[in-house]
Amino acid sequence: DDDQMYEIKEGLRKGLDVSIYANPDFNHEQMHEIRYGLESKLDVSFYADPKLNLWQMCEIKIGLENGINVSPYAKPEFNCDQMRQIREGLEAKLDISVYADPKFNLWQMREIKKGLENRIDASVYANPNFDESQMQEIRKGLETGVDISIYANPNFDESQMSQIRTGLEEGFDVSIYAKPEFECYQMSQIREGLRNGIDVSIYANSEFSWPQMQEIRWGLENDIDASIYANPVFDIDQMEEIREGLKEGLDASVYANPELSNEQMAKIRLELKSIEQENSYLEKYTEPSDVEEIDESSEFLDYVDSVVEETKQEQQTLSEKRIKPIITQGEVH
Repeated sequence: DDDQMYEIKEGLRKGLDVSIYANPDFNHEQMHEIRYGLESKLDVSFYADPKLNLWQMCEIKIGLENGINVSPYAKPEFNCDQMRQIREGLEAKLDISVYADPKFNLWQMREIKKGLENRIDASVYANPNFDESQMQEIRKGLETGVDISIYANPNFDESQMSQIRTGLEEGFDVSIYAKPEFECYQMSQIREGLRNGIDVSIYANSEFSWPQMQEIRWGLENDIDASIYANPVFDIDQMEEIREGLKEGLDASVYANPELSNEQMAKIRLELKSIEQENSYLEKYTEPSDVEEIDESSEFLDYVDSVVEETKQEQQTLSEKRIKPIITQGEVH
C-alpha cells in the first residue's frame, strides 16, 4: 500500500538495503521499525521477521540500542511483555535463564526477576505450576529466611501460604495447620491460638468451620473448658450459648445438646442463671436451716428432656419465662 511504498522509498533515499524489509508480509509500521534500525546501524536481522508484531520488534530494538544480547528473547513465542522482563533482566545482569521461558507469563516472570534482584535462589519457585501470588509468598519467605519447603507446594493457594509463612516468621510450629485441608481462615484461627499460647489441638480439625474455631478459641483464651462444645455438630450460635453459660459459671452441660436450638439454649441458660442468683441470695441472707435450697437437679433436667422431645416432634418452643411453672403446667396437662 502507499504507506509501505513510502517506507521503501524513504529507505532507498537514505541508501539503505531495503531488500531486508521490502516484503508485503511486513505492514508499514514493521517496515518503519526495521528502517529505523538500519539507520541506527543495528543488527535488524534479530527482528526483521513478519512473525514479530510491532511491539515485539520495539522490545528487541531497545535491547540492541542498549547493547545487550537480545538472542535469548528475540523469538516470536515471547510476547512483548515477556520480552521486556527478559530484557530488563539482561540489562541488570541477572541470570535470565531461570525465567526466560514462554511457559512463564508476564507476572510470573516479574516475581522470579524480583527474587533474582534481591539475590535469593529464585529457582526454588521458578515453576509454572505456581501462579505469581504463590511465587510472591515463597519469595517473601526466602527473603526472611524461613523454611519455605513447608509451604512451597502448589496445593496451597497464596492465602494459605501467607498464613504458614507468617506463622514461621513468628516462630511457631506451623506443622499443626500447614495442611491443604485447612483453608486460610481456619489457619488464621489456629495461628492466633498459637500466638496466645493455648492448646490449639482441641480445634485444629478441618471439620470445624473457622467461626466454630473462633468460638472454641475464645473459650480457651478465657480459661473455659471448651471441650464441652468443641464438637462440629454444634453450630456457632449454639457454641456461643454454651460458652456464655460456662463463662457465667453455670453447668452448661445441662443444655449442651445439639438437638436444642440456640434460642432454647438461651432460655435454659438464662433460667439457670436466675436460679443460681436466687440460690446465691438465699445463701447470703438466710441460714441453711431456714430455707430449702431451690432444686435445680431432677425437676430441671426433666424440663430439659421435655424441650428436646418437643424439638424432635417439631412442636413450638418454650415461651414462658420461668422453667418450673412450665414443667408444672406440662404435668397438669
